[in-house]
Amino acid sequence: LAALARRAAPRGARALTTQASIRDGPSAAAAAASQPASAAQSAEKTHFGFREVDKNEKEQLVGRVFSNVAEQYDVMNDLMSGTLHRQWKDSFVNALLPLSANGHAAKCIDLAGGTGDIAFRIVERSRALFPSEPAPFVNVVDINQSMLDVGQGRAGRNGLAPDLRFVQQNAEHLDKFEDNTFDAYTIAFGIRNVTNIDLALSEAYRVLKPGGRFMCLEFSHLANPVLQSLYDQYSFNV
Repeated sequence: LAALARRAAPRGARALTTQASIRDGPSAAAAAASQPASAAQSAEKTHFGFREVDKNEKEQLVGRVFSNVAEQYDVMNDLMSGTLHRQWKDSFVNALLPLSANGHAAKCIDLAGGTGDIAFRIVERSRALFPSEPAPFVNVVDINQSMLDVGQGRAGRNGLAPDLRFVQQNAEHLDKFEDNTFDAYTIAFGIRNVTNIDLALSEAYRVLKPGGRFMCLEFSHLANPVLQSLYDQYSFNV
């Protein structure tokens, strides 16, 4: 699972979707280190866009970016993907549903989900497709409060607030959530912004129920080098 997540890249206009039932047997995520990074590890480098930065700087840099774009986040994704992110998110949620919880509302956790795009789709599609079943309850988790504030406002306007909970939390340390809690864990366009992906995957494994589903949607490299070159020109210059 960790190897699959690392395929996600910080550029490109193609969606990579990873889904797995990670509680059915041994998992790489279960073996991921869960101890705090040492001083030596904190000096290690990681990517931030096309830059290399110290690991202990990335969280602050990511937070600054999303605080600045929270109100225009959908516009940013429209520009990055040529509006395709909306179709990718629809397909992502369609692949997740239906969620069964033996007649009870399924419990979901959506990481890096501040503005609510994935959570709203999960609830709305479930209501439309399975009107006789209780809609899933989705915990929308984001490290950035500005993003969560935008999502909460949208949820209230759309009448979805009763089926959602917005929580500020780091994907690497989900200490507000107990073990074996969720039927599904989703993260869309967020794994690339996590500093220590192994820690996030370990936490995903911990909070998922046995048989729970892990689903990741992320930008990736285009397979066609000509199209990739054109996209790079668009990305850097337009």
